[in-house]
Amino acid sequence: MNRVKIYSTGVCPICEQTKKLLSKWNIGYDEARIDLNRDLLKEMLEVTNHARMVPQITIDGKWIGGFTELTEMHMEDELDDLMSA
Repeated sequence: MNRVKIYSTGVCPICEQTKKLLSKWNIGYDEARIDLNRDLLKEMLEVTNHARMVPQITIDGKWIGGFTELTEMHMEDELDDLMSA
């Protein structure tokens, strides 16, 4: 199990971009497809305080936000420990 979890759908281009960036940065992730599993949708809504857009990202079970927040964390070197793991 990876420390990063991405809630996504199969038709979300930003979700695809997020996964590509994480792979480029050598950060493992688990994908939770909310369009295929209603339980995962319920989980996402609970974890994110009812966010309606994807991707939504958690690190170590803590919600960080979406693509923008992830890239900001990367720019501020806050993902270094994930990249070295």
